[in-house]
Amino acid sequence: MSCNIALVSLGCAKNQTDGEIMLGILAEDGYSIVSDPNEAEVIIVNTCGFIESAKQESINAILEMAEYKNGKCRLLIATGCLAERYADEILIELPEVDAILGTGDYDKIAETIKAALNGGHIVEYGHQNRNIEERLPRVLSTPPYVAYLKIADGCDNNCTYCAIPMIRGHFRSREISEIVREAGKLAAAGVKELILIAQDTSRYGKDLYGKPSLDRLLRELVKIEGIEWIRVHYFYAEAVTDELIDVMAENDKICSYIDMPIQHASDKILRRMARRTTKADMRERIAKLRAAMPDCTIRTSVIVGFPGETEEDFNELYDFVKETEFDRLGVFAYSQEEDTPAANFENQIPEEIKQERLDKIMTLQQGISLKKNKEKIGTVTEVIAEGYSEEDFLFFGRSRADSIDVDGLVYFASEDEVNAGDIINVKILDADEYDLTGERI
Repeated sequence: MSCNIALVSLGCAKNQTDGEIMLGILAEDGYSIVSDPNEAEVIIVNTCGFIESAKQESINAILEMAEYKNGKCRLLIATGCLAERYADEILIELPEVDAILGTGDYDKIAETIKAALNGGHIVEYGHQNRNIEERLPRVLSTPPYVAYLKIADGCDNNCTYCAIPMIRGHFRSREISEIVREAGKLAAAGVKELILIAQDTSRYGKDLYGKPSLDRLLRELVKIEGIEWIRVHYFYAEAVTDELIDVMAENDKICSYIDMPIQHASDKILRRMARRTTKADMRERIAKLRAAMPDCTIRTSVIVGFPGETEEDFNELYDFVKETEFDRLGVFAYSQEEDTPAANFENQIPEEIKQERLDKIMTLQQGISLKKNKEKIGTVTEVIAEGYSEEDFLFFGRSRADSIDVDGLVYFASEDEVNAGDIINVKILDADEYDLTGERI
């Protein structure tokens, strides 16, 4: 049976790639993919369940899509992290949902739709440690010149604030040969920028090869013709090896972009978070990265208001951010997630104090970001073009220092036409806290 399918995907890039595989399976099975839910007979909401705000967004999306069941929509399916973590509750609280697939079952989407259209109420979850066949098709939801490439799933770090291990299971790497094969297919389809993702990319391959092997994987990926930029997300500081730094510094295809969430800088709070590093270790690793790649961009995230965080602990974090001058920084107020150890810790911090601390770090980072961006005025940077702004009368794109959807943009003037996906050189003429402006040269 063929019908129109619409997918709403929420949350992280790892969830997005799962959604792309679902669309690929359905397209191969003869279903038509539509972007307008009004035209869909089946609507899939690929949910996020990481923190409270993400859970609420997912619930709201399910309820919003349920309204289309008054029109053409015959089935509403919940997939992804919220579906994995709260399947039983969804069945009770959201009767509009006709089928549920957890994080280890998204490859069953076509058979689930067939069964549900025949009157079945399908619930599949609790298989998050299952290794899914890797040669599944994908329909990219990113622009055609960029693609995420998931190199592992799950996590074994067991940070006390995080529910990911119970949602996505144990850390499981894909074979190097399988990743390289998929990357080759993406390159043949016109992808120029690969973004490697996993819950912890820096530990890639430890489960398969006995030691972290991201450096080995990168040495293979740089050989692929057509791929011009390789970007890596989600390093853990203590797992960034000298071998990894060397391969990044030696290969021009690999963006000198380090996405390394530190979460805190107080050793006391790091221990309570069950992080496997110290402030001294992070300082040493950051210095080594900057020595090997003077042009590197270091992106991080921190959590404020973790249970037991005193004013002294917060000031230690504040001073470390001020001293280190991260190029990119995101701040999150601690979210008390049920079934995680930290949810039961004493000395939970009031929400208003969390927000005050978040605002203080963000204000500090805005000044750092503006300073660093202004230092780029007069320099020439490589930019991958993404479009044209009718409002600003300028083209725009991203530099090697900017990942898609999370960082700033480079706006630029050009006398010649520029196509999305073109990689060009831009001289920077102006800067604000987040974006750069220049001209093509």
